Amino acid sequence: MIRKRKVVHMTSVHPPTDVRIFGKQCRSLARAGHEVHLIVPGVEHKTVEGVVLESVPSPRNRFDRMLRTTWAVFRKALALDADIYHFHDPELMPVGILLSFRGKKVVYDVHEELANDILDKPYIWRPLRPLVAGAVRSFERMASYFYAGIVVTRHSLLRNFDRRKTVLVHNYPILGELATPGGGSFAGRPAIAAFVGGATRERGLRELVEALALLPDDMPFELHIAGRIAPPAFLAELEALPGWRRVRYLGWLKRPEVAELLGKAHCGIVTFLPAANHLESEPTKLFEYMSAGLPVIASNFPHWEPLVRAEGYGLLVDPRDPRAIANALRWIMQHPEEAEAMGKRGQQAVITQYNWDAELEKLIALYERFN
Repeated sequence: MIRKRKVVHMTSVHPPTDVRIFGKQCRSLARAGHEVHLIVPGVEHKTVEGVVLESVPSPRNRFDRMLRTTWAVFRKALALDADIYHFHDPELMPVGILLSFRGKKVVYDVHEELANDILDKPYIWRPLRPLVAGAVRSFERMASYFYAGIVVTRHSLLRNFDRRKTVLVHNYPILGELATPGGGSFAGRPAIAAFVGGATRERGLRELVEALALLPDDMPFELHIAGRIAPPAFLAELEALPGWRRVRYLGWLKRPEVAELLGKAHCGIVTFLPAANHLESEPTKLFEYMSAGLPVIASNFPHWEPLVRAEGYGLLVDPRDPRAIANALRWIMQHPEEAEAMGKRGQQAVITQYNWDAELEKLIALYERFN
């Protein structure tokens, strides 16, 4: 019998519609009978699908977010007097410590390898990055001792925390959310590939657009980008490339619109560059493409090889090599039956293994440990 708790999720960075925080965790916990609140900046106070949205002021800049917004999150959290507090941003670590001092059960949800992420931050002077990364890693480990539980999104993060209170909760897709019934065979689909999610330089967008210019002129092919390209100067840089003529930039899409896009595509692209935080990552979009029955074209990282190439779910390429990417795109388009078979294998793997249902059970089991 699951005990019903008052649970508060907290973020100072993510939007109220964040797929992991709201779409998976908060909605699922509310459906399981818990009283769920989500503290998030700049949102109207209301209840959505059983989740009470609690607003704090939107930050004016990064410095304001780390100070004023963080303090506002703490005050709001304390006023809610919950049984469990679950936060999702490293800058809220002090909030977690303060709440633990008040005798609260606190869970830290670790989405990324924080220290490695700092090594690639362009706004930190490069010679200082290793020092900052080391200091942050030490603080994160120290702070974790105050929390009742740690949730991590991938295997590589387990080594950073006490295994006795750390649980791996993958960011796998919700079954059926992005699968379009009757999408039709690949042979009858338009010649497009999909890139879904944040579109940045570090995620290989320039090399991908450069690859488009290498495709034969008589190949009627488009890349559809569903996500925001940032910063604006990078968008202008991409628009000046010859390959941009094959791009359809859709901007941010709602989840049903993403499903519609994936239902007519031939493949999904996840050619992240080999930044420190990418090498052992397990990108959500990779599994989302698989859930929609699409083969993937992914970076040839050793960590991804057992999943993508060995299991036959797609193709691996050097993400820094536009010609290799172009060759993979050409192969997918010229071999629709083989590509469709790859996609079906990946989709079946999501149905049987890589889905949110099993991950939710692990999160609820963690909560059940707390008195």
